[in-house]
Amino acid sequence: MERKQKIVVIGGGFAGLNFLKKIDKNRFDVLLVDKNNYHSFPPLFYQIASGGLDPASISFPFRREMRKKPVRGTRFHLGKVKTIDVEAKTVQTQFETIPYDKLVIAAGTTNNFFGNSELIKYVYTLKSAAEAIRCRDEVLDRLERASLTKDKELRRRLLSFVVIGGGPTGVEVAGALGEMKRDIITREYPDLEVDEVNITLLEGSDRLLGAMTRESSDDALRYLDRLMVDVKLGHLMKEYSDNVVTLEDGTRLEAGMVIWTAGITGTGFQIEGTDVKSGPGNRFVVDRNSAVVGIPDVYALGDIAFMTSPDFPKGMPQLAQVAIQQARHLAEVLNADGKKEIKPFEYNDKGSMATVGRNLAVADLYKIHLSGRPAWFTWMFIHLISILGMRNKVTVLINWIWAYFTYSTSLRLLIHTTRYPLRSRWGER
Repeated sequence: MERKQKIVVIGGGFAGLNFLKKIDKNRFDVLLVDKNNYHSFPPLFYQIASGGLDPASISFPFRREMRKKPVRGTRFHLGKVKTIDVEAKTVQTQFETIPYDKLVIAAGTTNNFFGNSELIKYVYTLKSAAEAIRCRDEVLDRLERASLTKDKELRRRLLSFVVIGGGPTGVEVAGALGEMKRDIITREYPDLEVDEVNITLLEGSDRLLGAMTRESSDDALRYLDRLMVDVKLGHLMKEYSDNVVTLEDGTRLEAGMVIWTAGITGTGFQIEGTDVKSGPGNRFVVDRNSAVVGIPDVYALGDIAFMTSPDFPKGMPQLAQVAIQQARHLAEVLNADGKKEIKPFEYNDKGSMATVGRNLAVADLYKIHLSGRPAWFTWMFIHLISILGMRNKVTVLINWIWAYFTYSTSLRLLIHTTRYPLRSRWGER
């Protein structure tokens, strides 16, 4: 029998998981490598951060998924990829060195601090379930401490939140904080006044949700105002120190907690055996079949791939739908093995949407613009059917229904993690 070619997939996000579902496991030996042992649903990270959902509701163990028919036959190795040697065709994690015949990089993106690397020490981010949990714990901790202190200056600092970035994540997390300010403070924190909580959203451009229509931008701005969020457009953060955000015009804002959603950059790897450089945004430049230009047998999918087309000369948008469609297309290309002609990838834009709060959302679906309650229910439906697993769909739906009618949730639990014992005996590098 002919030896199966080994495909190593780095990253089990939207792109990686959809590739695993479509690639022919009878022809390829497929191995998934990920730093986590689960797939998460990033569009709902902000709901973890605001205590609206439990992390387990939107996270799914890879090994459980691999028991299901579309993914069955795939193996999983836990590990964070550090080095890719394209000459030796190996991938190195902190635990092992893995050989490959074909490599699919679907590792996604990480936070972009635009050259100010010191910010990572002081701001909160929302690029993973773990980061969302950390953000939730900090918000709850601040509310608890503020309810205890009589020091007005300390209370003001504890209750001042600044969200950087007016994209979908920034708008959604600012809206969630606004809902907490409007609906939760008076109900659950009687020692606090609503006016003591200050939420500011900073956006460097002249409007929110820059990738969506002007109607959606204007609606989102109006909804945030309704949720008592102070939106500052056309302002960039110059510095953050001593609990104060300084803008480019010298304005100073009290900022006890800063949540950074302003930018993304491709996940970095040490690449050996080639002189090929990364493209814009630290992304791999790929052709219309997702092959990395200049590196044979290496492919990139989703947010970490920079693919252009006549319709997208500046690169495909970094959206989940792009990642999913690219993954399915690449699987089709590899399954065909040159025996059948596959058309170059074309992105089918199904629209964009963002939620701001209860009954407050915006959606651009093809040429239709929705806002308010219709957009909110559309947003809920689309996200609900996109979540993996019937159990998770039911859990999320019950949580949403309960929160909608009671304005309450049992998930605002402040659970501080404890220290791990030393792991040196495990032989970690």
